[in-house]
Amino acid sequence: MAKPESLRDLGPFYQAKRDLFLELMRGSRFRPLPCRGSYFQLMDYSAITDESDADFAVRLTKEHGVASIPTSPFLYKSSAPRVLRFCFAKKDETLRAAAERLARV
Repeated sequence: MAKPESLRDLGPFYQAKRDLFLELMRGSRFRPLPCRGSYFQLMDYSAITDESDADFAVRLTKEHGVASIPTSPFLYKSSAPRVLRFCFAKKDETLRAAAERLARV
């Protein structure tokens, strides 16, 4: 995917990145949640484990080599859902490699 040439191209550029990541994740046990205006895609992992988001994020990194961001640090006085944030502002080959690994979880 070509880099955007102007600010006007940024929205479509990152939407294409999100679309690619979501397409690559289709068939995995992660369930995408609606997201807009962000470089991150929220993914529900409740079909995979009952682990806390922080514990599961650490395990994904250690065992599968894919980093994610737990949502619990962003919450105040509420329990965290089984949701992680994945950054899709990456090279296409990085997204492909990460989705391939996540599909095996």
